[in-house]
Amino acid sequence: MANTLIIGKEFPDCLEFAQAIAGFGRKVFGVSKSQAEDAKVDFENIFSTTWNKSSAVSAHTLIIQAENRLEHIDEVLFYFDANNFCTKYNSDKTEEISVGVDNMMTSFFYFTNELLKRIEQRKEKICVCFLVKEYPSKYEIISSKAAGIVPASTIVSSAQSSFKTLAENFSTNVVGRDYLSVILAKCGHDNELYKSDDAVANWIASSFDTLHNLKNPQTAKHSGTWNKVGSKIQTGFSLFR
Repeated sequence: MANTLIIGKEFPDCLEFAQAIAGFGRKVFGVSKSQAEDAKVDFENIFSTTWNKSSAVSAHTLIIQAENRLEHIDEVLFYFDANNFCTKYNSDKTEEISVGVDNMMTSFFYFTNELLKRIEQRKEKICVCFLVKEYPSKYEIISSKAAGIVPASTIVSSAQSSFKTLAENFSTNVVGRDYLSVILAKCGHDNELYKSDDAVANWIASSFDTLHNLKNPQTAKHSGTWNKVGSKIQTGFSLFR
């Protein structure tokens, strides 16, 4: 049984996704929006905690908590759901900036940094996936002349771009680390799986399984290639030992 840690999309919003992942024979550790929501997470093979997204120490503590609960972490999923974030930061009011930056940017910076340090300490095989469920910006909507879509706020669009840059740079860390594999995954607003977290989770679990079965370590070329959710993941290698 593989163990999966999910960062980004939180309980209760990620419950459907987490249950689908757990349905693939996995134990799942995630994050809840609050202690009140954390107390409601009482499902088989699904666990959660809370953390301070503006603290590197809290990020490190979360990793240790997940290891203690799961015994070991085989997979880490960074899930940037722009559509979900749009429901929380749908304007560009000054009072939303600080919280929005912490939740959509700072948290990912701190956690990827602490995770990489932990991976270096343990040197045990692990798969890391960056999943972005994209939402169009004002610029993209005007450029494509799309109609009937309310664009993402500037802060969400900026955070989405930041997440993708972070993912691309993290993917280069597979060089010289045969124990680390990385998946970059995009789910565009026009993707047929976009509205189903269950379907997206099925694809993620299948993609993780594909990497677990790779005969050879990834190269930076393949770890740094964006994959369309729903399509065959690009590996460049034989999938059989």
